[in-house]
Amino acid sequence: MSNCVRENPLRSREDVERAAIQLITPLVDLLSPGKARLHLGDTGAVYPDEIAQMEAFARPLWAIVPMLAGNCDGVEQLWAHWREGIINGVNPRHPEYWGEVEDFDQRLVEMAVFGMGMAIAPETFFFSLPEEAQKNLHAWLDQINHHDMPKNNWTFFRVLVNMGFMVCHQPYDAQRLEKDFAMIEEHYEKDGWYFDYFNQREYYTMWAFHYYGLVYAYVMRDRDPERSRMFIERGRQMAADFACWFDKNGEALPYGRSLTYRFAQGAFYAALALVDAQAPGVDYGVMKHLLLGNMRAWFKKPIFTRDGVLTIGYGYPNLLMAEGYNAPGSPYWAMKVFLCLALPKEHPFWQAEEKEFDAPAMKLLPHARMLISRSADGSHVMAFAAGNRAHEHSHDEAKYEKFVYSTVFGFSVCKAQKLLKDGAFDNMLALSEDGDTYHPRYGCDEYELTDTCVRSVWHPFRGVTVDTKIYPMGEWHVRVHHIHSDRELFAAEGGYAISRDGSDGSVIYGQHARRPEEVTAPDRAAVLAPWGVSGILALRGYDAGTVVMPEPNTNLMAPRTLLPTLTAKLPAGEHVLVSAVLGTKTGGRDAWENPPTEVMKDGKMD
Repeated sequence: MSNCVRENPLRSREDVERAAIQLITPLVDLLSPGKARLHLGDTGAVYPDEIAQMEAFARPLWAIVPMLAGNCDGVEQLWAHWREGIINGVNPRHPEYWGEVEDFDQRLVEMAVFGMGMAIAPETFFFSLPEEAQKNLHAWLDQINHHDMPKNNWTFFRVLVNMGFMVCHQPYDAQRLEKDFAMIEEHYEKDGWYFDYFNQREYYTMWAFHYYGLVYAYVMRDRDPERSRMFIERGRQMAADFACWFDKNGEALPYGRSLTYRFAQGAFYAALALVDAQAPGVDYGVMKHLLLGNMRAWFKKPIFTRDGVLTIGYGYPNLLMAEGYNAPGSPYWAMKVFLCLALPKEHPFWQAEEKEFDAPAMKLLPHARMLISRSADGSHVMAFAAGNRAHEHSHDEAKYEKFVYSTVFGFSVCKAQKLLKDGAFDNMLALSEDGDTYHPRYGCDEYELTDTCVRSVWHPFRGVTVDTKIYPMGEWHVRVHHIHSDRELFAAEGGYAISRDGSDGSVIYGQHARRPEEVTAPDRAAVLAPWGVSGILALRGYDAGTVVMPEPNTNLMAPRTLLPTLTAKLPAGEHVLVSAVLGTKTGGRDAWENPPTEVMKDGKMD
């Protein structure tokens, strides 16, 4: 598999410039004859292929534009191709014209980077175009002022377009701009936290709302100083909270939707550096480590085709976990991390020495509806979540409703709700009326988060109530479920899904290969492997332990997994289930065989 960026050390500005070029160069030969479209694959999305090809063309601009602004070496050759594509794409008489848009059109999304280009690199991105192309680009982009969009992070796309118009002295819609800012404010809670689509709190807070707001602040500090200061201050408030989502090496939590954008996870810190917004506990050295460490972690994974093209998926190519709006070019949204290349090499961000974030062992993030726990060595971050129900997107119950999310084990999505192997119910209590079709938590009628516990009340069926409390204890945690049911139920409690093959998902061959050891007993189930341990203990209420072999490609991190699971048959009535769950990549067998004393005190958890 071609992945020349894998060996890039990503320590200096020159390294990051080279990484951007290494990622974009494989795309050049795939451009259409008029350079305005990019065909990267044949999988489908909710929008047609011609729009998907326009999207694929546009997304590398998230790197090319900052490279133009920062006068990076090698960008001229790339820009020559994309400049030609822009000229043709906005020309109504050219066969590769990008077309007239409609309400809620994907092309409205892609317009945002054109607005940023006009704003931060106006001389090259806009004024170097022929006069006719300048008029065509303005006319094509101005469509965004005349169409409806979802009332979420999309609102910022129109802000960026109108910002670009202002900088380049083009007509813009001032009234629409103020309405959009009012809409954005409706999505702001406090303490730096925005929410997105249907009240979701996820990466869109950081790589969308904050990212665009900080770009706006960078460009508009003199034109709109009060609002710019506000966006910068909100970014500062967010900096330390979000840093808790990363382990000591930069691996970030897989959580929520759009995870195929991968290393966009660190883009917030590129935007924070752009506006010189150091924050308590998050100075330039920490920003640099979170941004570049995350990129280094990603570039070691098998996420490219043999031709060096990013794939749809997470830790490996995987269509199962994707959203309907993930077309072949969608993963290049990750190029937003290269905003840092707009900073000159003399900037203190580039001069700073990387250093780890001094993260607390436990951190309550009430606006994210998460309690974050971290292993003692910083190699494992766990997020215990409740109350962040999603809507409309695929696998919402897996992406938002697991009891815990992990930087080490990721999470699994189901292929079907029939049978435990199809459901891949890791870090869920799945309940069934017939022992065949299972239902995990999906939507909380009540939830509460404290510094030590996450509680949720949910109803998998009419007449069934589950009151769940979860207590993090290092890499262990205890789950307590009070269940009221008016019928007999079958229960399956999953721990962490762990790779069957190796820490990076690659098969270990040979006679000396160390295979995972499976442990099962009436009160436990575990998988002990050289690359980690996943185990679950029955402290009360369960009948048996088993190791489920989920369907391939259900887990985000590893194609083939094993899933320690406890099962029980529950007659109608009241029940209490108590389990202790361990997931570790460093603790080994000793961590499994010697749980902390407090983990075993199930009486205090009732």
